[in-house]
Amino acid sequence: MSIETLSELAESVVFELKQRNFTITTAESCTGGLLVATLLQVSGASSVLNESYVTYSNDAKEKLLHVKAETLMEYGAVSRETAKEMVTGVAKAANADVALSTTGIAGPTGGTSDKPVGLVYIGCLIEGNTHVLECRLTGNRDENRWETVKCALELLATKLIT
Repeated sequence: MSIETLSELAESVVFELKQRNFTITTAESCTGGLLVATLLQVSGASSVLNESYVTYSNDAKEKLLHVKAETLMEYGAVSRETAKEMVTGVAKAANADVALSTTGIAGPTGGTSDKPVGLVYIGCLIEGNTHVLECRLTGNRDENRWETVKCALELLATKLIT
């Protein structure tokens, strides 16, 4: 993809959503609202985005997104399975055509040998079709959060175009 800046990427995504008359929602954990804030920097984003969720705690993931307690216990909040349940749950909760979810360990603490700092899962749902991307990031906390936003928007842009 030749889009050079995050704002251009967000503009491209919002444009594609408008072209297809799709609505979008987000469920964010490790990005804490940066993803939706990036989308909302685009003029006219309100025509495609009605609501968004920051679900940092497991309780919020269960209550708002209907992530199963069993999933969180077996796989953890930072997992492919949780990202998938987050994205399907938020799409249903917001009645949206498109959804993104982010869950990961931004750092500098919280990592383990199995799940190191920088491990992130991004869920992407378009009209019921779900994809989950695993990322292994190496920056500091802020860099990891912004890189997650970039990866999420790139994933969505790629899936919208193909």
